[in-house]
Amino acid sequence: MTVLIGRTAAGRESNNHERKRKSDTGEEHLRRVRRICAAMPECTEKLSHGEPTFFVRKKVFAMFANNHHDDGHIAVWIPAPPGLQGMLIQTSPKTFFRPPYVGVRGWVGIELDCTSDEELAAHIHEAWLLIAPKKLRGSGGRFSPR
Repeated sequence: MTVLIGRTAAGRESNNHERKRKSDTGEEHLRRVRRICAAMPECTEKLSHGEPTFFVRKKVFAMFANNHHDDGHIAVWIPAPPGLQGMLIQTSPKTFFRPPYVGVRGWVGIELDCTSDEELAAHIHEAWLLIAPKKLRGSGGRFSPR
């Protein structure tokens, strides 16, 4: 078997087998995120900035990130209420991080390898509640992550 060796943006060696493994893991995690997001009322998905992104009435409530710009994260980025981002990152830095671009607006990144389905569903539901229009939230906004 031939293994192609290259360099990542960070300068460390990588090979195509490592990238395939990451890709397979990313696909598994994307299925998890899709299943949970699809349970939210009026959820739609489309590509935005090259990544699957989840909307409620044209407003983003979750973005999947599979090693975005070789950052090493297979994660979901979601909005968080004021103050929650810092608390989550300080409390559990292996699970939560400040994502690029949207982190300055309080969004939080969640490492999918470090998060159970139940915890992930709770965070995504809270993100949906932050973004969904008031009338839609008032209609119950109940979901079943399964």
